[in-house]
Amino acid sequence: MPQIPLHYVDIRTFCYATEDEKRVEEALRTFLPEEFEIQRAESEGHYGDRILVLSTRLERADEVRHALSRLADLESFETLIDELDERVTDNTELFLRLDKQAAFEGDVRLGDGITVRAKVEAYPAKKAQAVENAEEVLERLRDE
Repeated sequence: MPQIPLHYVDIRTFCYATEDEKRVEEALRTFLPEEFEIQRAESEGHYGDRILVLSTRLERADEVRHALSRLADLESFETLIDELDERVTDNTELFLRLDKQAAFEGDVRLGDGITVRAKVEAYPAKKAQAVENAEEVLERLRDE
């Protein structure tokens, strides 16, 4: 893939008190290059329960390529491309939600648990241009 028209990719998930932190981290690592640093922040739920926020930002082209290559495994990849107009914001950000349990098992599926936010390059910085650029990168990814 020659150029990646993304400034960065943020990936985030929550680890609730009822979940095993190592398993949640393993699910997140499904989308990360080996040994990539994960930020941890503790928070508190409505009833005082502990919530650990695991997040990371991929900025280098090779890191972004790695995360995108995992998205190519989506069963509903064509659906994702069809939904780009709804998934890209006016601020040129692409949002995806991925299934945390599937990620733990090494699979990639749309669902709940892991949030992906990618800042799409667009000149001019308009939603229509961002959708077009996101579609281009995803179609290249599919064809590889």
